[in-house]
Amino acid sequence: VRVAESGGGSVQAGGSLRLSCVASGVITSSAVMGWFRRAPGKEREFVAAISWGRGATAYGDSVKDRFSISSNTAEKTVYLQMDGLTPEDTAVYFCALDLAARTVHRDSRRYTSWGQGTQVTVSA
Repeated sequence: VRVAESGGGSVQAGGSLRLSCVASGVITSSAVMGWFRRAPGKEREFVAAISWGRGATAYGDSVKDRFSISSNTAEKTVYLQMDGLTPEDTAVYFCALDLAARTVHRDSRRYTSWGQGTQVTVSA
């Protein structure tokens, strides 16, 4: 199974962007799709995740009041709506898939399929 992100770009502080992640292949209700990001000089950071079956969600502390994750299982697509963007949100955003997760989680080591990443740049 492969995943591919889209929707990155440049925006001013306070603006919004919506990222999309499309998966190919067979995905069951046990799957979890997540978003991570890596800013220059920083460790990879968990952003959000959603379970394929129940739609349960989880968010990183730095984004939980501003970002929203959702899914369209029929189209095998997960969205990350990002509002109230700040320069600290500037990073490469990655979509990832854990086919056997069953429950939503933020452990990057368990995600086995990763996209190439999409750049998000927020200017002050």
